[in-house]
Amino acid sequence: MELLIEIIQDIFFSAIAAIGFASISNTPFSAMKYCAFLAAIGHSLRFVMMESMEVHIIVAAAIAAFVIGVVAIPLAPKAKCPPETFSYPALLPMIPGMYAYRAVQGLVMCLSSSGEEAFMHYFYLMNYNGLTCIIVVAGMVIGVTMPIFVFKRIAFSATQNVTND
Repeated sequence: MELLIEIIQDIFFSAIAAIGFASISNTPFSAMKYCAFLAAIGHSLRFVMMESMEVHIIVAAAIAAFVIGVVAIPLAPKAKCPPETFSYPALLPMIPGMYAYRAVQGLVMCLSSSGEEAFMHYFYLMNYNGLTCIIVVAGMVIGVTMPIFVFKRIAFSATQNVTND
């Protein structure tokens, strides 16, 4: 029951965050519901994989981003927008902010450490967190764009008015 409540909270807050990110990137108002829907699907999927199945954040984020990309393709004609319009804001709540913060924190601690042992410890933390952050973001970008490239005819035709004369 506790996991279900956490999943519902995750769905709600990721949808709110996606709407916020969509609003600052000039996403049409009619497409914001798709941003919220995709963020809810992707973020909750990542959450469930990490919490229940103990999947690492890199793999979980890449799979969730791929699902966002796959679901965005059939929604594009309904939204009359390219799938990128609402799939990218849906990804932003999944950015691993704590890993980025800890990488910068490790860098600061490296620069302020006095001994070699402390320096190497913080250097390790900086590299681990920084690489994790970079690989998660790269996996999300690759995961969300793969379906758009595979189904480019559908994705591209979402904003085209095709008439057969």
